[in-house]
Amino acid sequence: MSNKSIISSQGTSGPEPARLKRELSFKVAHNLFVSFKYAWAGLSYTFLTQRNFRIHTVIGSVALSLGLSLHLEPVELAVIALTSGLVLVMELLNTALEAVVDLTVEQTYHELAKIAKDCAAAAVLVSAMAAVVIAGFLIIPPLISLL
Repeated sequence: MSNKSIISSQGTSGPEPARLKRELSFKVAHNLFVSFKYAWAGLSYTFLTQRNFRIHTVIGSVALSLGLSLHLEPVELAVIALTSGLVLVMELLNTALEAVVDLTVEQTYHELAKIAKDCAAAAVLVSAMAAVVIAGFLIIPPLISLL
């Protein structure tokens, strides 16, 4: 029985389960490689369109490179990589949330849309500040001892 026949046999009263609406999705990944393709598209889009994502990428790379050149312990490098990665994840989520909010409110202003976007941006800010503090604790002492 196809999804269309399942939907039509249930009638139109009440909401349809999300699993039955898959045919209405823009594109559904039919295998793992296609899933990676879509994920790469999201990463590429964010890198190309979001200035702050590029800034966070550069700063995280600099922090990790500095840690490598200072011969930090592997666990310290992992902490820097993890916190930098979390900032990038927050930036990706912020971009996704902004797109959904913009789609929902279209060209109109709504106070709740502003709150959602501001809070998502604040989450990026908090994660970035935490990453800077952590990288500072790990990088500054060996950097000072070098000088």
